[in-house]
Amino acid sequence: MPRAEHISTVGPNASPHPRSPSRRKLRALLAVAWLVGVASSVVVTAEPAAANQIASDKAEASAISAKLQGIQAQEQALSGQVEQADYQLSQIQSEISANQAKVVKDQAAVDRDVLQLRTEAIASYTSSGESSQATVMFSSNVNVSGIRSEYTSIANGNVTTVIDRLHSAQSQLQAAQSTLKQQSSRAVATRDGLQSAENQSAALLSQYNATLNSVNSQIQTLVAAQQAAQQQAAAAAAKAAFTAQVAASQQAQARSQPRAQIPTGSAAGGAGGGGGPAPGSGPLPSLAGGAAGAVQAAESQLGVPYVWGGETPGVAFDCSGLVQWAYSQVGISLPRTSGAQFGATIQIPLSDIQPGDLLFYGPGGSQHVAMYVGGGMMIEAPAPGLGVHITPVRTGAGFAGVGRVQ
Repeated sequence: MPRAEHISTVGPNASPHPRSPSRRKLRALLAVAWLVGVASSVVVTAEPAAANQIASDKAEASAISAKLQGIQAQEQALSGQVEQADYQLSQIQSEISANQAKVVKDQAAVDRDVLQLRTEAIASYTSSGESSQATVMFSSNVNVSGIRSEYTSIANGNVTTVIDRLHSAQSQLQAAQSTLKQQSSRAVATRDGLQSAENQSAALLSQYNATLNSVNSQIQTLVAAQQAAQQQAAAAAAKAAFTAQVAASQQAQARSQPRAQIPTGSAAGGAGGGGGPAPGSGPLPSLAGGAAGAVQAAESQLGVPYVWGGETPGVAFDCSGLVQWAYSQVGISLPRTSGAQFGATIQIPLSDIQPGDLLFYGPGGSQHVAMYVGGGMMIEAPAPGLGVHITPVRTGAGFAGVGRVQ
């Protein structure tokens, strides 16, 4: 089957005998233009307000993003300062611990020295002095009590000196400890202040992120609503144009002479020949009994992807594959390609279109086919990337005509 079965942009076949439009046709065209203009004005008046709101929200989002960058930079700086304060605090606390350990060690050494001196002094005082080295030193020409007194004085002096040194060291150590504790307190306060600032920055960052997400969501909603409004307005304009075109065609037919019977087997309005009356000539063929069922069958495949050559329900369809399958569900057989379907149907005026009739595009309907579902809408499997969907009828460039299934 030809790959040309897609939405056509080729103009309709030129008539072999061009004619100047009559006044009735001119009035009909003016009516169509007026209806399209009214529908388009809805888009024009509706768009500025939505566009202004979207622009305002985008400006707000940009301002919030700029603030976020500043807050993020501030948070990173505070985080680095907190880490530095933690390090300084750990150094001070390590120094305090080392000093405390040194104090304990020095205190133990002093306690041992004091105990030893006191033991020696007591032993020398309570003994006869015979076992004391100091007593032996002073044993000649000196009485025992004098020696004891002298030794006791020496011992007491040594103890006093050691104790004085200990007190001095303890005082210095206490002063150092006090300084370190003050430094530690300041470090803790600095660290806590930085941590609090970092927490506040993180909370502010979270708040601005939430606001930015909200604004972005609002922008997306507005854009979606704007696009939906534009699509609805475009669909309304297309339906209005189609309705006006049908009305104009009906008025033209009402003013024209009764349609004449044409010989059986004459060519239909397009390549391939439909074997029935051409649009506007001869009696109008009745709608196929299963047309309504075919429309329902086609609509059951909404959303099914387009694939060239596709003809499997729920999996894939191309334009003619959808039409063929839909009519097969009501027992009516149609050819596989759009051009062949055009030739197998009876061409009728656009003004007489009814649900179930087929709309063809391209020379002899060879490029695309859709099914009319009523209300100025048709169902089609249009092109790759688009699934089966319902859309306003197109009767512009490339429109080849309407075919009725028998």
